[in-house]
Amino acid sequence: MVRKILTSLAGPVRGLHQAAYVLAGLTLASQALALLRDRLFAHSFGAGDVLDLYYAAFKVPDLVFALVASLVSAYVLIPRIAGGSRAQSRELISQTASFLLIGGGALCAVLALFAPTLLFALFPNAQDSVHAESFVLLARILLIQPILLGLSGIVTSVTQVRRRFFLFALSPVLYNLGIIFGTLALYPLYGLPGIGMGVLIGAFAHLLIHIPVLAGEKLLPRLVVPSPRLLWGVIQDSVPRSLALAMGSITALALTILAARTGEGSIAVLSLAMNLQAVPLSLIAASYATAAFPVLAQSMEEKKYDAFKATLSAAARHIVFWSAILSVLILVMRAHIVRIVLGTGAFDWDATRLTAAILAILVIGLMAQGIVLLASRAFYAAQRSWNPLLIQVGGLIVSIGSAIGLLMLAQAFPPVRYFVEALLRVEDIPGTDILLIAVGAMLGQVFMGFLALVTLRTVAPGVSRSLERPVFEGAAAAILGGASAYGVLSFFGNLAPATTLLYVFTEAALAGMVGLVVSGAVLALLANKEFKDLSDSLRRLKPSTALAPSGPVLSDRSDA
Repeated sequence: MVRKILTSLAGPVRGLHQAAYVLAGLTLASQALALLRDRLFAHSFGAGDVLDLYYAAFKVPDLVFALVASLVSAYVLIPRIAGGSRAQSRELISQTASFLLIGGGALCAVLALFAPTLLFALFPNAQDSVHAESFVLLARILLIQPILLGLSGIVTSVTQVRRRFFLFALSPVLYNLGIIFGTLALYPLYGLPGIGMGVLIGAFAHLLIHIPVLAGEKLLPRLVVPSPRLLWGVIQDSVPRSLALAMGSITALALTILAARTGEGSIAVLSLAMNLQAVPLSLIAASYATAAFPVLAQSMEEKKYDAFKATLSAAARHIVFWSAILSVLILVMRAHIVRIVLGTGAFDWDATRLTAAILAILVIGLMAQGIVLLASRAFYAAQRSWNPLLIQVGGLIVSIGSAIGLLMLAQAFPPVRYFVEALLRVEDIPGTDILLIAVGAMLGQVFMGFLALVTLRTVAPGVSRSLERPVFEGAAAAILGGASAYGVLSFFGNLAPATTLLYVFTEAALAGMVGLVVSGAVLALLANKEFKDLSDSLRRLKPSTALAPSGPVLSDRSDA
């Protein structure tokens, strides 16, 4: 029975909403593990030097991934594999995997050699840390990760074309399990490098889960000498996306560098708050964007423009709708969320409050981030690869410019900082300059969302206008649901102080359930279409539906 269920789940999933909910279900499991990982970090290290160095060590490998691994990513390969023969697809996978191993491996080796000079130039304070040597070794270990995740990105192109969304969504679960293993089992033995080893174990598992799909399709790659002629078309299409990802990585790197200069623990609280915001972003926007991309690519390949527009509109409506509801609930319950997830061990009350304040700022940009994720997929499917780059460049300029500008303004005119502190109730906590950096990051996200909506008209006119109704209905449900949740929190707060984790969890759970029930009731009264879609899709989401064949089938023809 268990084997039958697993086989069923691992099969193709048809339908945009069903695929999105399968992805969201496993994404929830992955994000739960990610939160457990962060809780372990918070408990063991607190918001201090060790956690600052851990997050800083990822920034250069992340930039390498954006610049190199993304040149041969699934987003460029999916349209080619969807429309190609088996022989063509295997040759394409072999060429791109070989390019990544040889070219990416050489770059990572050079960066590992010069790691101390580069890292201490970016993060001067790290040189004086007692963990400086471990920091450098950790960064060198993490330079292997872009290669492993890049290879996984190549092979997942087949998984996504075949709509094996269960396996696709299982990869991050395995990745986080590897990091947790490194934290619990390897950190006590090897220190910070032990966590890096766990990251590599997770990245390797991320790759291996897709190998059976490639073997079943007879698409296992072989090591070859990369052909510039064959790769040129792929890289040419990939350059805009790689640069777009690089802009995102550069933005994250710049914000981290600024955070490092605002005091010890600032990188940690900013990173942890971003990780918390990533949970609803992954559950909603990433799930819908991932489920929609193969359909968008196939619709554009077959010149079915009405189907392209309909899929894009449906995904966008659900993203903005659910983002509105969750944003308000998170804003209301931010302190409880941070305390439940991170408030343990070495993570003190000041760090909890500061992280909650940053989360409140970042969640304002949740809907905009979701729109950017979906719009990017739409542009790639429509072969408008430069649009996401321009959006990311705009976001980089606004994010970094706003963060630096606000820091300078607060230094020259302190009431700016006092206003932000008073608004978020953190006047008595040191290190609040990090809040200004968070505001800069949020403004960049909102600006990118605006640009995405404006430029979507070039590939799908009318989609932006179709979002007006779900935004207003979602906002109405969110406001009433958020007010109800706040009322529950206030009621419990008057009964007794929240001194135990069980009490805080119970309080938050009840408030969240009341908020969701009230939001659902409002949506039902409004006869909201997205809410009805959710109910209908969940009823249809059965194992039998996952077995139905869907999507393009790779043929044996070599002349296709």
